[in-house]
Amino acid sequence: MKAKELRLLSDSELQDKLKELKKQQMELEFKRRSGAEKPHLFKLTKKDIARILTILNERIKTKK
Repeated sequence: MKAKELRLLSDSELQDKLKELKKQQMELEFKRRSGAEKPHLFKLTKKDIARILTILNERIKTKK
């Protein structure tokens, strides 16, 4: 997802999306060990997690 799309989501929606992506990352790691078909998904998932964490941290800092 793009950062612009993620910024439109609420904090709770971002938390839900983060949990979903972390679960997906674990599943991909399991598939990697058994011979994954699409290795580019690891990088995309990792970047999406980083984007969400960045947006959540920005929101925390602006609330202070």
